Amino acid sequence: MIKVGIVGGTGYTGIELIRLLHAHPQVEITAITSRSEEGRSLSELVPSFFALSDLKFQKPSVEVLSECELIFFATPNGTAMKMAAQLLEAGKRVIDLAADFRIKDIDTWQQWYGETHACPDLVAEAVYGLPELNRAEIKKARLIANPGCYPTSVILGFLPLLENQLVDPKRLIADTKSGVSGAGRGASVGALHSEVSENFKAYGIGGHRHLPEISAILSSVLPAEQAQLTFVPHLLPINRGIHATLYAFANNDVNDLTALYRERYADEAFVSILDAGMHPETRAVRATNHCVISVNRVSKEQIVVLSVIDNLVKGAAGQAIQNMNIMYDIPESLGIEAIGLLP
Repeated sequence: MIKVGIVGGTGYTGIELIRLLHAHPQVEITAITSRSEEGRSLSELVPSFFALSDLKFQKPSVEVLSECELIFFATPNGTAMKMAAQLLEAGKRVIDLAADFRIKDIDTWQQWYGETHACPDLVAEAVYGLPELNRAEIKKARLIANPGCYPTSVILGFLPLLENQLVDPKRLIADTKSGVSGAGRGASVGALHSEVSENFKAYGIGGHRHLPEISAILSSVLPAEQAQLTFVPHLLPINRGIHATLYAFANNDVNDLTALYRERYADEAFVSILDAGMHPETRAVRATNHCVISVNRVSKEQIVVLSVIDNLVKGAAGQAIQNMNIMYDIPESLGIEAIGLLP
Protein backbone atom coordinates (compact mmCIF):
# COMPACT_ATOMS: atom_id res chain seq x y z
CA MET A 1 0.00 0.00 0.00
CA ILE A 2 1.16 3.52 -0.79
CA LYS A 3 0.91 5.70 2.30
CA VAL A 4 -0.18 9.16 1.21
CA GLY A 5 -0.67 12.49 2.91
CA ILE A 6 -2.86 15.32 1.69
CA VAL A 7 -1.98 18.89 2.58
CA GLY A 8 -5.02 21.10 2.24
CA GLY A 9 -7.86 18.61 2.50
CA THR A 10 -10.66 21.15 2.95
CA GLY A 11 -10.96 22.67 -0.53
CA TYR A 12 -12.75 21.18 -3.52
CA THR A 13 -9.55 19.71 -4.96
CA GLY A 14 -8.48 18.20 -1.65
CA ILE A 15 -11.93 16.74 -1.08
CA GLU A 16 -11.90 15.25 -4.57
CA LEU A 17 -8.48 13.73 -3.89
CA ILE A 18 -9.75 12.10 -0.70
CA ARG A 19 -12.86 10.78 -2.48
CA LEU A 20 -10.83 9.16 -5.25
CA LEU A 21 -7.95 7.92 -3.12
CA HIS A 22 -10.31 6.30 -0.59
CA ALA A 23 -11.48 3.98 -3.38
CA HIS A 24 -7.96 3.29 -4.67
CA PRO A 25 -7.04 -0.34 -3.85
CA GLN A 26 -3.34 0.40 -3.40
CA VAL A 27 -3.52 3.56 -1.30
CA GLU A 28 -3.81 4.27 2.40
CA ILE A 29 -4.51 7.86 3.43
CA THR A 30 -2.42 8.29 6.55
CA ALA A 31 -2.53 12.06 7.03
CA ILE A 32 -4.75 14.97 6.06
CA THR A 33 -3.79 18.46 7.14
CA SER A 34 -5.39 21.85 7.58
CA ARG A 35 -4.27 24.73 9.76
CA SER A 36 -7.79 26.10 10.15
CA GLU A 37 -9.48 22.74 10.88
CA GLU A 38 -6.84 21.10 13.07
CA GLY A 39 -8.41 18.48 15.35
CA ARG A 40 -11.71 18.20 13.51
CA SER A 41 -12.75 14.95 11.87
CA LEU A 42 -13.06 14.79 8.11
CA SER A 43 -16.66 13.60 8.32
CA GLU A 44 -17.56 16.59 10.48
CA LEU A 45 -16.41 18.97 7.78
CA VAL A 46 -17.57 16.93 4.76
CA PRO A 47 -20.74 14.94 5.61
CA SER A 48 -20.40 12.71 2.55
CA PHE A 49 -17.29 11.22 4.17
CA PHE A 50 -19.24 9.66 7.05
CA ALA A 51 -17.38 6.38 6.43
CA LEU A 52 -14.06 8.11 7.12
CA SER A 53 -14.82 9.43 10.57
CA ASP A 54 -11.47 8.21 11.92
CA LEU A 55 -9.50 10.67 9.74
CA LYS A 56 -8.79 13.93 11.57
CA PHE A 57 -7.11 17.05 10.32
CA GLN A 58 -3.65 17.76 11.67
CA LYS A 59 -1.51 20.85 11.47
CA PRO A 60 0.79 20.49 8.45
CA SER A 61 4.38 19.78 9.41
CA VAL A 62 7.32 17.88 7.99
CA GLU A 63 7.16 15.56 11.01
CA VAL A 64 3.53 14.57 10.33
CA LEU A 65 4.04 14.21 6.60
CA SER A 66 7.24 12.21 6.94
CA GLU A 67 5.08 9.28 7.98
CA CYS A 68 3.86 9.18 4.37
CA GLU A 69 5.58 8.01 1.19
CA LEU A 70 3.87 10.47 -1.13
CA ILE A 71 2.44 13.88 -0.31
CA PHE A 72 -0.18 15.70 -2.37
CA PHE A 73 -0.39 19.47 -1.96
CA ALA A 74 -3.97 20.58 -2.66
CA THR A 75 -3.16 24.04 -1.39
CA PRO A 76 -3.09 27.63 -2.63
CA ASN A 77 -0.15 28.73 -4.74
CA GLY A 78 2.97 29.39 -2.68
CA THR A 79 2.45 26.65 -0.09
CA ALA A 80 4.16 23.55 -1.48
CA MET A 81 7.38 25.39 -2.28
CA LYS A 82 7.88 26.14 1.42
CA MET A 83 7.89 22.44 2.42
CA ALA A 84 8.92 20.52 -0.69
CA ALA A 85 12.69 20.63 -0.15
CA GLN A 86 12.52 19.15 3.36
CA LEU A 87 10.13 16.41 2.26
CA LEU A 88 12.29 15.47 -0.71
CA GLU A 89 15.38 15.42 1.51
CA ALA A 90 13.49 12.99 3.75
CA GLY A 91 13.06 10.65 0.76
CA LYS A 92 9.42 11.47 0.07
CA ARG A 93 7.73 12.12 -3.25
CA VAL A 94 5.64 15.23 -3.85
CA ILE A 95 2.80 16.06 -6.23
CA ASP A 96 1.83 19.74 -6.17
CA LEU A 97 -1.62 20.52 -7.53
CA ALA A 98 -0.95 24.25 -7.41
CA ALA A 99 1.37 26.28 -9.62
CA ASP A 100 4.60 26.44 -7.61
CA PHE A 101 6.61 24.26 -10.00
CA ARG A 102 4.76 24.52 -13.33
CA ILE A 103 6.67 27.41 -14.89
CA LYS A 104 10.41 26.86 -15.42
CA ASP A 105 11.32 30.53 -15.80
CA ILE A 106 11.52 31.86 -12.24
CA ASP A 107 11.21 35.53 -13.23
CA THR A 108 8.04 34.75 -15.17
CA TRP A 109 6.61 32.81 -12.24
CA GLN A 110 7.38 35.62 -9.79
CA GLN A 111 5.86 38.20 -12.13
CA TRP A 112 2.58 36.29 -12.49
CA TYR A 113 2.27 35.04 -8.92
CA GLY A 114 3.52 38.14 -7.14
CA GLU A 115 5.97 36.61 -4.67
CA THR A 116 9.55 35.40 -4.42
CA HIS A 117 9.93 31.70 -5.13
CA ALA A 118 11.05 29.82 -2.02
CA CYS A 119 12.97 27.01 -3.76
CA PRO A 120 13.89 27.98 -7.34
CA ASP A 121 16.51 25.22 -7.46
CA LEU A 122 13.75 22.57 -7.42
CA VAL A 123 11.79 24.08 -10.31
CA ALA A 124 14.22 22.72 -12.90
CA GLU A 125 13.85 19.22 -11.45
CA ALA A 126 10.06 19.21 -11.29
CA VAL A 127 8.29 17.28 -14.05
CA TYR A 128 5.20 18.78 -15.64
CA GLY A 129 2.62 16.11 -14.91
CA LEU A 130 0.73 15.79 -18.16
CA PRO A 131 0.93 12.02 -18.78
CA GLU A 132 0.05 12.32 -22.46
CA LEU A 133 3.20 14.38 -22.94
CA ASN A 134 5.71 13.45 -20.22
CA ARG A 135 4.94 9.87 -19.16
CA ALA A 136 8.54 8.65 -19.23
CA GLU A 137 9.76 11.58 -17.10
CA ILE A 138 6.85 11.23 -14.66
CA LYS A 139 7.78 7.60 -14.06
CA LYS A 140 11.19 8.59 -12.72
CA ALA A 141 10.18 11.80 -10.92
CA ARG A 142 10.15 12.61 -7.25
CA LEU A 143 8.50 16.04 -7.73
CA ILE A 144 5.49 16.54 -10.00
CA ALA A 145 3.97 19.85 -11.04
CA ASN A 146 0.36 18.84 -11.69
CA PRO A 147 -1.02 20.88 -14.62
CA GLY A 148 -3.70 23.49 -14.22
CA CYS A 149 -7.26 22.73 -15.32
CA TYR A 150 -7.45 25.19 -18.20
CA PRO A 151 -3.97 24.18 -19.42
CA THR A 152 -4.93 20.49 -19.49
CA SER A 153 -7.90 21.08 -21.75
CA VAL A 154 -6.08 23.53 -24.02
CA ILE A 155 -2.78 21.64 -24.34
CA LEU A 156 -4.43 18.30 -25.11
CA GLY A 157 -6.58 20.05 -27.70
CA PHE A 158 -3.72 21.80 -29.52
CA LEU A 159 -0.96 19.21 -29.07
CA PRO A 160 -1.40 17.05 -32.22
CA LEU A 161 -1.62 20.12 -34.46
CA LEU A 162 1.56 21.68 -33.08
CA GLU A 163 3.56 18.45 -32.87
CA ASN A 164 2.91 17.91 -36.58
CA GLN A 165 3.45 21.60 -37.45
CA LEU A 166 0.05 21.78 -39.11
CA VAL A 167 -0.94 25.25 -37.89
CA ASP A 168 0.50 28.70 -37.41
CA PRO A 169 1.80 28.69 -33.80
CA LYS A 170 1.53 32.47 -33.60
CA ARG A 171 -2.24 32.55 -34.19
CA LEU A 172 -3.65 30.27 -31.51
CA ILE A 173 -6.89 31.20 -29.73
CA ALA A 174 -8.35 29.50 -26.66
CA ASP A 175 -11.92 30.48 -25.75
CA THR A 176 -12.42 28.61 -22.48
CA LYS A 177 -15.21 28.23 -19.93
CA SER A 178 -15.08 26.78 -16.42
CA GLY A 179 -17.54 25.79 -13.74
CA VAL A 180 -17.60 27.75 -10.48
CA SER A 181 -15.67 25.12 -8.51
CA GLY A 182 -12.59 26.28 -10.39
CA ALA A 183 -12.60 29.38 -8.19
CA GLY A 184 -12.13 27.24 -5.08
CA ARG A 185 -14.20 26.78 -1.96
CA GLY A 186 -13.40 30.05 -0.24
CA ALA A 187 -16.23 32.51 0.27
CA SER A 188 -16.33 35.29 -2.32
CA VAL A 189 -19.02 37.52 -3.79
CA GLY A 190 -18.25 36.39 -7.34
CA ALA A 191 -19.02 32.76 -6.47
CA LEU A 192 -22.37 33.40 -4.76
CA HIS A 193 -25.30 31.56 -6.29
CA SER A 194 -27.18 34.79 -7.02
CA GLU A 195 -24.10 36.18 -8.78
CA VAL A 196 -23.37 33.12 -10.91
CA SER A 197 -26.82 31.68 -11.64
CA GLU A 198 -28.31 32.76 -14.98
CA ASN A 199 -25.12 34.63 -15.77
CA PHE A 200 -22.13 34.21 -18.06
CA LYS A 201 -19.03 36.36 -18.18
CA ALA A 202 -15.40 36.52 -19.21
CA TYR A 203 -12.57 37.35 -16.83
CA GLY A 204 -8.82 37.66 -16.88
CA ILE A 205 -8.72 39.17 -20.36
CA GLY A 206 -5.75 41.32 -19.39
CA GLY A 207 -3.82 38.22 -18.41
CA HIS A 208 -4.65 34.98 -16.61
CA ARG A 209 -2.03 33.06 -14.61
CA HIS A 210 -2.53 29.98 -16.74
CA LEU A 211 -1.44 31.82 -19.90
CA PRO A 212 2.35 31.54 -19.37
CA GLU A 213 1.96 27.90 -18.33
CA ILE A 214 0.04 27.00 -21.49
CA SER A 215 2.32 29.02 -23.75
CA ALA A 216 5.47 27.44 -22.33
CA ILE A 217 4.23 23.86 -22.75
CA LEU A 218 2.91 24.45 -26.26
CA SER A 219 6.22 26.10 -27.20
CA SER A 220 8.14 23.12 -25.84
CA VAL A 221 6.83 20.86 -28.63
CA LEU A 222 7.80 23.29 -31.39
CA PRO A 223 11.16 22.99 -33.17
CA ALA A 224 12.10 26.66 -32.76
CA GLU A 225 9.23 29.12 -32.63
CA GLN A 226 7.38 30.28 -29.54
CA ALA A 227 3.65 29.72 -29.42
CA GLN A 228 1.57 32.87 -29.22
CA LEU A 229 -1.80 32.34 -27.61
CA THR A 230 -4.87 34.49 -27.06
CA PHE A 231 -6.45 33.02 -23.95
CA VAL A 232 -9.83 34.20 -22.64
CA PRO A 233 -11.46 32.32 -19.73
CA HIS A 234 -15.15 32.56 -18.84
CA LEU A 235 -17.22 31.58 -15.83
CA LEU A 236 -20.07 29.13 -16.43
CA PRO A 237 -23.09 28.83 -14.09
CA ILE A 238 -22.32 25.15 -13.43
CA ASN A 239 -20.42 23.41 -10.63
CA ARG A 240 -17.97 21.29 -12.63
CA GLY A 241 -16.51 21.20 -16.08
CA ILE A 242 -14.31 23.00 -18.57
CA HIS A 243 -15.19 23.55 -22.20
CA ALA A 244 -12.37 24.83 -24.41
CA THR A 245 -13.10 26.03 -27.93
CA LEU A 246 -9.75 26.28 -29.67
CA TYR A 247 -9.03 28.06 -32.95
CA ALA A 248 -6.00 27.46 -35.13
CA PHE A 249 -5.08 28.40 -38.69
CA ALA A 250 -3.86 25.65 -40.99
CA ASN A 251 -0.64 25.92 -42.98
CA ASN A 252 -1.17 22.74 -45.06
CA ASP A 253 -3.86 20.61 -46.67
CA VAL A 254 -4.13 17.70 -44.23
CA ASN A 255 -7.83 16.87 -44.22
CA ASP A 256 -8.41 13.87 -41.97
CA LEU A 257 -7.61 15.58 -38.69
CA THR A 258 -9.79 13.17 -36.73
CA ALA A 259 -7.59 10.27 -37.83
CA LEU A 260 -4.51 12.27 -36.86
CA TYR A 261 -5.89 12.88 -33.35
CA ARG A 262 -6.94 9.26 -32.94
CA GLU A 263 -3.47 8.09 -33.90
CA ARG A 264 -1.83 10.55 -31.47
CA TYR A 265 -4.01 9.47 -28.54
CA ALA A 266 -4.50 5.82 -29.50
CA ASP A 267 -2.75 4.53 -26.39
CA GLU A 268 -4.19 7.12 -24.00
CA ALA A 269 -6.86 5.70 -21.70
CA PHE A 270 -8.21 9.11 -20.75
CA VAL A 271 -8.42 10.93 -24.09
CA SER A 272 -11.29 10.15 -26.47
CA ILE A 273 -11.69 11.59 -29.96
CA LEU A 274 -15.19 12.07 -31.37
CA ASP A 275 -16.10 12.05 -35.05
CA ALA A 276 -15.76 15.38 -36.82
CA GLY A 277 -18.93 17.44 -36.42
CA MET A 278 -19.74 16.00 -33.01
CA HIS A 279 -19.80 18.27 -29.98
CA PRO A 280 -18.38 17.07 -26.66
CA GLU A 281 -20.35 18.09 -23.56
CA THR A 282 -19.14 18.84 -20.05
CA ARG A 283 -21.69 16.47 -18.51
CA ALA A 284 -20.13 13.56 -20.44
CA VAL A 285 -16.97 13.87 -18.34
CA ARG A 286 -18.51 14.93 -15.03
CA ALA A 287 -16.62 13.35 -12.10
CA THR A 288 -14.28 11.48 -14.51
CA ASN A 289 -10.64 11.68 -15.50
CA HIS A 290 -11.47 11.83 -19.20
CA CYS A 291 -10.81 14.46 -21.83
CA VAL A 292 -13.14 14.31 -24.83
CA ILE A 293 -12.12 16.10 -28.01
CA SER A 294 -13.49 16.74 -31.46
CA VAL A 295 -11.51 18.44 -34.23
CA ASN A 296 -13.14 20.16 -37.17
CA ARG A 297 -11.80 21.83 -40.28
CA VAL A 298 -14.41 24.52 -40.85
CA SER A 299 -12.67 26.09 -43.85
CA LYS A 300 -9.49 25.69 -45.87
CA GLU A 301 -7.66 27.82 -43.32
CA GLN A 302 -9.47 27.46 -40.01
CA ILE A 303 -9.50 24.52 -37.60
CA VAL A 304 -11.75 24.41 -34.53
CA VAL A 305 -11.03 21.98 -31.70
CA LEU A 306 -13.51 21.30 -28.89
CA SER A 307 -12.06 19.90 -25.66
CA VAL A 308 -13.91 19.12 -22.41
CA ILE A 309 -12.74 17.89 -19.00
CA ASP A 310 -13.90 17.90 -15.39
CA ASN A 311 -11.80 20.65 -13.82
CA LEU A 312 -11.62 18.86 -10.46
CA VAL A 313 -10.64 15.45 -11.85
CA LYS A 314 -8.63 15.46 -15.09
CA GLY A 315 -7.96 19.11 -14.34
CA ALA A 316 -6.69 18.41 -10.82
CA ALA A 317 -7.19 15.44 -8.47
CA GLY A 318 -7.70 12.67 -11.02
CA GLN A 319 -4.67 13.69 -13.04
CA ALA A 320 -2.62 13.81 -9.83
CA ILE A 321 -3.62 10.20 -9.11
CA GLN A 322 -2.86 9.24 -12.70
CA ASN A 323 0.63 10.66 -12.12
CA MET A 324 0.93 8.74 -8.86
CA ASN A 325 0.04 5.49 -10.62
CA ILE A 326 2.74 6.11 -13.21
CA MET A 327 5.31 6.98 -10.56
CA TYR A 328 4.64 3.74 -8.70
CA ASP A 329 4.43 1.58 -11.82
CA ILE A 330 0.87 0.42 -11.18
CA PRO A 331 -1.95 0.37 -13.76
CA GLU A 332 -2.39 3.97 -14.86
CA SER A 333 -6.17 3.96 -14.69
CA LEU A 334 -6.40 2.30 -11.25
CA GLY A 335 -8.79 4.15 -8.99
CA ILE A 336 -9.87 6.65 -11.67
CA GLU A 337 -11.77 4.44 -14.12
CA ALA A 338 -15.22 5.97 -13.48
CA ILE A 339 -17.45 7.04 -16.36
CA GLY A 340 -19.51 10.22 -16.29
CA LEU A 341 -22.50 10.84 -14.01
CA LEU A 342 -25.93 11.43 -15.54
CA PRO A 343 -27.85 13.44 -14.61
